[in-house]
Amino acid sequence: MITKGVYSATCSILNDDYSLNVDATIKHAASSIENGLHGCFFLGSTSCAHLLSLREKKELISKVANHKLRKQFFFGIGCNSLNDSIDLIKYGMEFSNTVFLLMPSSYYPNINESGVYNYYKHIILQIPKVKIILYNFSKLGNFLFKPEFVKKLVSDFPKNIIGVKDSSYNLYENLKIPNFKIFIGSEAKLLKNLELGGAGTISAITQVTHSLARQVFDDFENKQPQTQNEKLIAVRETFDSENLISALHSYFSVNDPKFKNLLPPLVLLPEEKKQELLSKLKKLELMPNKEVAA
Repeated sequence: MITKGVYSATCSILNDDYSLNVDATIKHAASSIENGLHGCFFLGSTSCAHLLSLREKKELISKVANHKLRKQFFFGIGCNSLNDSIDLIKYGMEFSNTVFLLMPSSYYPNINESGVYNYYKHIILQIPKVKIILYNFSKLGNFLFKPEFVKKLVSDFPKNIIGVKDSSYNLYENLKIPNFKIFIGSEAKLLKNLELGGAGTISAITQVTHSLARQVFDDFENKQPQTQNEKLIAVRETFDSENLISALHSYFSVNDPKFKNLLPPLVLLPEEKKQELLSKLKKLELMPNKEVAA
């Protein structure tokens, strides 16, 4: 079961033929945990999950099952197909995974609460033991979860809907449900979310800010003065000025050429933009370390 903490939405590392490099992807995620994170999520939006094949996702799930940090690894689903989502969740549960980050199918615009309710209801009826973290990211998912709708889902499926990742930022200040975990999608809002009783963050940029984010979290938990929050926010704002996936891969590719591979239509930052990003991060004393990808 997932606990309160600081988690990453980790990148996928690709081979030159654009297939998923499973071993390198796991090794990269493990390095973030070794640098302070409580855990990592594979197959979220940052990992380009909607662009990966079902076969690749299953290979990743099966390999993670044998890793020493497997209890700190979690999965999104990243499937537009309802039946593929059910198939992948069932497969994950064969390897003792029970918690999944799940966004509704996001291809069609203007989906409504009735349709999204039916989406989660059908999955839960098919897989009664599943634990779901809702993924609220209207920019990508074409649907904005509202507080009252989340309350209805939790009320109707209290054993299954256990939390939300709020990347639209309309819930964490306005939603209060006992024993319901609210993870914020940006570590720039981590401290405020904790102050409001939230559970922490699931963020792409914690792959870079792992130590800073963990320090902010630990200082809050231990009632110590905050010394790193301003820097944490500044780093996040630097990445937010660009496409996050392009910026992250450009950042990590400085020391690991495998990060130069991005599934089309995604691309790296233009060289000028990359140098601007690195220059800003250098001023913040956050240049990339040597990567450990296999």
